[in-house]
Amino acid sequence: MPEPIPVDQLRFALPPRHESVEAERRHRMERLAAALRLFGRYGLDEGVSGHITVRDPEFADCFWVNPFGVSFRHVTVSDLIMVNEHGQVVEGRYHVNQAAFAVHSSVHQARPEVVAVAHSHSPYGRALSALGELLAPITQDACAFFEDHALYDRYSGVVVDEEEAQAIASALGPHKALILRNHGLLTVGDSVDAAAWWFLSMERCCQVQLAARAAGTPVRIDARSAADTRDQLGSDLVAWINYQSLYAEITRDEPGLLA
Repeated sequence: MPEPIPVDQLRFALPPRHESVEAERRHRMERLAAALRLFGRYGLDEGVSGHITVRDPEFADCFWVNPFGVSFRHVTVSDLIMVNEHGQVVEGRYHVNQAAFAVHSSVHQARPEVVAVAHSHSPYGRALSALGELLAPITQDACAFFEDHALYDRYSGVVVDEEEAQAIASALGPHKALILRNHGLLTVGDSVDAAAWWFLSMERCCQVQLAARAAGTPVRIDARSAADTRDQLGSDLVAWINYQSLYAEITRDEPGLLA
């Protein structure tokens, strides 16, 4: 029998360390453009609705975001715009969706440790949000969100004022995700990779929950087992690791997004 290869000689990717602010900025922008392409590939865009934002590594009150009116499927790194906390474009050649950015700005201000925020009007997220309920711990994947997501249980139209945006940030609290009733999903993370993974995973969990309910009565995982599973699978590092194959897939299939 062949000798096993020592574990320390096997490749295992971990979040990179950057030698300069410029290198970290470029890294975050590439990850942002790739996440937007993935959202577009999975049909999570809806017209001009939806944003992913990432905090600039040098200017903590500024954020890189997708440009208004540009399809998620076509965004490149050079298309991205940088916006200050007031929603004013400070770098780039496009407008920003003011209504959508108001929510992101409030979340970033309330959670300074958060690097990225993702929100879109995804089909299954909207469907579950219309029921005004949380994800139930009915699968291993859903347990990652057990007692780590919340419901914003009101709807008052398109978010355009600061008070409403702050209320949404308050509803999110310390959690990784929020269901906006009659609206959709919002996730956060300490990297674009984590925030994007939580959104993609949450959307799929919504789909499974709706399908299970349509087929019968789902069997819930008991609270202790759900909490233990969350502790194993619910960290941003685990999200980052899960996301790497998706990043590799989209950048290999669509390398032009890095331009």
